[in-house]
Parts: sequence; C-alpha cells; structure tokens
Amino acid sequence: MNSSEFRRRGKEMVDYVANYMEGIESRQVYPDVEPGYLRPLIPATAPQEPDTFEDIINDIEKIIMPGVTHWHSPYFFAYFPTASSYPAMLADMLCGAIGCIGFSWAASPACTELETVMMDWLGKMLQLPEAFLAGNQGKGGGVIQGSASEATLVALLAARTKVTRRLQAASPELTPAAIMEKLVAYASDQVVATLGTTSCCSFDNLLEVGPLCNKEDMWLHIDAAYAGSAFICPEFRPLLHGVEFADSFNFNPHKWLLVNFDCSAMWVKNRTDLTGAFKMDPVYLKHSHQDSGKLLPSPSGLHWQLPLGRRFRSLKMWFVFRMYGVKGLQAYIRKHVQLSHEFESLVSQDPRFEICAQVVLGLVCFRLKGSNKLNEALLQRINSAKKIHLVPCHLRDKFVLRFAICSRTVESSHVQLAWEHIRELAAAVLSAERE
Repeated sequence: MNSSEFRRRGKEMVDYVANYMEGIESRQVYPDVEPGYLRPLIPATAPQEPDTFEDIINDIEKIIMPGVTHWHSPYFFAYFPTASSYPAMLADMLCGAIGCIGFSWAASPACTELETVMMDWLGKMLQLPEAFLAGNQGKGGGVIQGSASEATLVALLAARTKVTRRLQAASPELTPAAIMEKLVAYASDQVVATLGTTSCCSFDNLLEVGPLCNKEDMWLHIDAAYAGSAFICPEFRPLLHGVEFADSFNFNPHKWLLVNFDCSAMWVKNRTDLTGAFKMDPVYLKHSHQDSGKLLPSPSGLHWQLPLGRRFRSLKMWFVFRMYGVKGLQAYIRKHVQLSHEFESLVSQDPRFEICAQVVLGLVCFRLKGSNKLNEALLQRINSAKKIHLVPCHLRDKFVLRFAICSRTVESSHVQLAWEHIRELAAAVLSAERE
C-alpha cells in the first residue's frame, strides 16, 4: 500500500468507523457466538499472496463484528464505561503514524515532554496538591500507565524498594531477604485505598486512612480508576479530600474522560521513588542531554514503568482536552450522573425492587426484593435477551445487578427503554417463581 492508496483507504476506513458509531444503536449489544466461533471462519495459516483491502473490509462484517460486544452502544450498561471520542481516535492515528518508542527523552523529545505537560494539565483539572505536579522544578509528576492494575503494581514495587533501602540504611546487617519476609501490605476487600470501588462505587475515607499512613510512615496509594474523572467537576471534588496524604494517586481517563484506551494517569509526590525502583542506564540508551540539568522532570519508559517502550499516548489527551475543553468534559460527566439518578428514581418507584448502595456517580446497584436465585434468574433473562447488557456484583452476600451509564451517546430515552425491558422481564421471573 503506497501513500496514494493509503489516502483512499484511510478515507474509506474513516467512513466505516463513522457509520459504525452512528449505527451502533441498531446492532445487538451482546453477540450470539459461542467460544471458538472464529477459528473455523479463517484460514489456518497466513496467506502466501496479499489479500485485497476489499476482502479484508468484507471480512470485518462477516467474521469480526458477529463476535463483538458493543461497548459503545447506548444499551451497554455493564462494567464501567470505556472512553471513546473522535478526537482521541484521530490522535491514535497520528500516534501510529509517528510510531516512536518513547523510552527516553532522546528517543522522542515531544513524546516525553507532552506527557509531562498533559499530566500537569490533568492534575490541575482535578486540583491535585502542588506536590503531585512536575511543573519546572517540582519533585512530583505524572506518568501514563496502561491500566490501574499496572499503576497499583508499580506503586507496590516502588514502595517495597523505598522501605527496603530505608531499613538497610538503618540496619546494614539486615539482608534484603530478611527484610522482604517481614514486609506487609495492608488492603481491604477492594484491594487498596479506593475512591469508587468496582462493585458499587463506594469511597474509602481518606481523611481517616491518610493521617494513619503518614504517622506510621507507610506508602499510601489511592485508586480512583472510574471515579477520578468526576473530580474535574467542583461538586464532586470533595470526594478527593485526603489525597494530600497519598504517596501516589491513579485514575483512568480511558474510562470516563473521553480518552480512548489505554490511558491510566498516575501521579507520585516524589518521582525518585519510582526512578529509584526502576532506573536502568545501559550505554545504548544514554544521550548527551541527560545530565545537562535542562530537562523537564519527564517520564521515560525505563524509569517510570514496567515496560521499556511507551507509545505517544499523551496525544490523545492533548486532542481531547483541547477539542472538548474542561467545560465540555464537565458537562459530559454531569450528564451521565444525571442519567444514573434518573434510573435510580425509576427503580425506587417500583416496590418490587430495592436500591442497594448510595448512587454517587454513574452507577446504580439494584435488585428484586427476594432471594439471590431470583435475581440471578432476572440477570440471566436480561443478558439472554441481548437487548441490553448488565453484569452483577455481590454486596454483603446479596446478588446485585449493576446499571452503569457507559456510552458517550446514551440518552434518557435509552435509560427509559432499558428500565421498561427490565420491568417486563422481572414480571416474567416473578410469575415463573409463583408457578
């Protein structure tokens, strides 16, 4: 494919993507396929001669789309949202075209520096304490990780390295092995200190946990994977009170801030805690500017994360933040929260149902009053019908249905239709139980 054909095929692909997004509401939200459906549909080996672009495009609808769960359908209410926007898609195209591997400043200065600036932009949008920002002289800073799970592991490894070195300095006779066997990580049943848990979007009290961690000189990592995006709205910023006690903080713009996956934002108060754990300087990665003192405190793959290489992911943030503006992003968050409260109101008006957790942001946890078996049957009917898609959770031994506002294009009409569908299926379940 030369540049001339790329121009033509690129325009065709943009049309296909736009048509897919515009028509996604008419597609069945959850596929009908069974495990292993795809292998019989494609050859056992790669083609010896090139296929045509037309054949590949045709196979998308014949082979790929039948097995796609449409996360961006306005009838997808499962898990949590995964962000999608046209500006982020365009930025991903540019990222692929530039194709740099940003493992150091010299490997691509713009990749390294834009990430630092975008993380400061985002930190200021959340009103993070100044200690977490890089600025020109700050000790902290932000870095894009692949996921919140990855950020948690990075924080854990950095904390382990920091305390091991501190104890070795205080007691040189202790071996690393002797120290390691005595280290303890404290967690709740939601893993770490969490703002917006996966099950029910509950919030730990940082104003209680934080001072205790500081007093005991314990590393505090805060995971706000889903809820963090909402903190750009002043009315939700109080949910972040206590972040000043943390050593590291993380949330996923790729969930709810219109920046397509992957983009997990992580900040640390002291970046040397990370670089101390992950730094390596092989001669082939050295460059003439690294000791000049002129560099920004920029993330590079070999010092701030587990993988060596990193993509130019900050382009997505740059495009989205500029094309939506803070006010546009705030409006998007507020709309989702309003829709969740609308669904909560509908559930509350039906005496057969109960709300199982406080609705704070875009998640409603609800169930039929009755046994777990009854609610399992309801969820089975909902997901078998494939008009909408939900997933469950357990809260205090109760089987609970989760209704998460997810799609960028979801409207009140979709929420209303989803509720009517749930009510009809609930009536059938209750009728079957009486028989």
